[in-house]
Amino acid sequence: MSEDNKVPTVQRFVAILWPSFVVSGIATILFFTAFDPIEIIGCVGGWDVSRMGYYSIGFFLFWLLTSLNSVLTCYFLKPCAIK
Repeated sequence: MSEDNKVPTVQRFVAILWPSFVVSGIATILFFTAFDPIEIIGCVGGWDVSRMGYYSIGFFLFWLLTSLNSVLTCYFLKPCAIK
């Protein structure tokens, strides 16, 4: 790829983090609408964290998973070298 056609690094990060942020927000809403974090953690023995803390932890875990998904998608979009 020539130097003129390169995508800036900031744009690459935004293309990964912003969609994954939106999707993780939706996933957090849907998940915690169905499941109460206090009841889930109470079954396995949890930390002394508020309900809002569990919502935050859940959101960041969803964001991590969806970001990983976006990174892998970008990686597999690169064309393979044909020999």
